[in-house]
Amino acid sequence: MHIAEGFLPPLHAAAWTAVSAPFVVHGVRRITQITREHPDSKLLLAGVGAYSFVLSAIKLPSVTGSSSHPTGTGEGAVIFKPPVMAALGTIVLIFQALLLAHGGLTTLGANVFSMAIVGPWVAYGTYRLLGRAPFSVAVFFAVALADLATYVVTATQLAIAFPDAQSGFFGAWSRFLGLFALTQIPLAIVEGLVGVLLMNALRSWAGPQLQGLGFGKGRRDVFDDEPGESDTPAKTDDTLNTPAGGAR
Repeated sequence: MHIAEGFLPPLHAAAWTAVSAPFVVHGVRRITQITREHPDSKLLLAGVGAYSFVLSAIKLPSVTGSSSHPTGTGEGAVIFKPPVMAALGTIVLIFQALLLAHGGLTTLGANVFSMAIVGPWVAYGTYRLLGRAPFSVAVFFAVALADLATYVVTATQLAIAFPDAQSGFFGAWSRFLGLFALTQIPLAIVEGLVGVLLMNALRSWAGPQLQGLGFGKGRRDVFDDEPGESDTPAKTDDTLNTPAGGAR
């Protein structure tokens, strides 16, 4: 859902940049804090960023001035929380604009707001709200809804910038939503399924790092053995092994 270079009016582009900037700054500080407190999480951070780069680079033609694609931000938001993805998502979008001509620098603020801010917050909020649901169900809806939220925000940004001559904002908004939906809804479902596979794999491959970050805390179905649960030996009832009356 990247908006192309130069497509937004300058005032709109500047406004979205101003709105996004505080989230990105906070995200950079959060990454610095995490890497200082958990040095072994650096590889996981890099992997989350690379995953988002690859998935969001898979673009399909859609609305003029934009495109449809997965986002890859929901998983990172669930693991590291949304502020981290605001910073990582910005890096992803900058590299895509410079190396792939996907998105743009003038529209960076708008793309950051939709994909790296709103999407991750929707993912994290959904994951927390589904705390009593099975882990795979919570991850699926978190990732899929993050994708859909990104496309809704992009449609909103385009409708604000280019309202319909007759029906105004709402006419343009419904038209953009309808055009995006043809490709974005199937993509969101696929991304949700891929996200479940990835998160289940990470539980096996990077379990100690995830637990060190506090991931899965409060859920009983994320890791088979919570820290400390298997370290306490089971108590035996000596009374069952002692003959009646204490005779030997």
